Amino acid sequence: MSSSGSTYGDIHRYESARESTSAAIGIVLLTVIEVVFVFLFTYGLVSGWGLTDLGNMFLGGVLAVIFIDLAFILALYRKEFLPDVMIVKKRRRKWEDLYIREDQVEGETLGDGAWDTVKRAIYPYYKR
Repeated sequence: MSSSGSTYGDIHRYESARESTSAAIGIVLLTVIEVVFVFLFTYGLVSGWGLTDLGNMFLGGVLAVIFIDLAFILALYRKEFLPDVMIVKKRRRKWEDLYIREDQVEGETLGDGAWDTVKRAIYPYYKR
């Protein structure tokens, strides 16, 4: 991928969403199933199904189905109805993550400025 001439924050690729009718129907059906399971979970909580071991496991399974169904709804929505956008980001070099200047990338040679290092160790406010 060559990003010649692109600056930080520029949109590099933009593909509009497909917005298929079958995906919309699938989302509606999954939403209806979601509402049924949420009603079943709420009814089970109100009527005290969670007080027995089997009822507690059943309510846990219903709750798991609720979240899995929600994950499918969100995955379908992201795939079919959100645009595919790629934004250019500037990759920093590794030495920039260390908060050092460009002239310090190679480091310092041994013995170079050793007396200044000793002065700085004894007196931390010593200026270069």
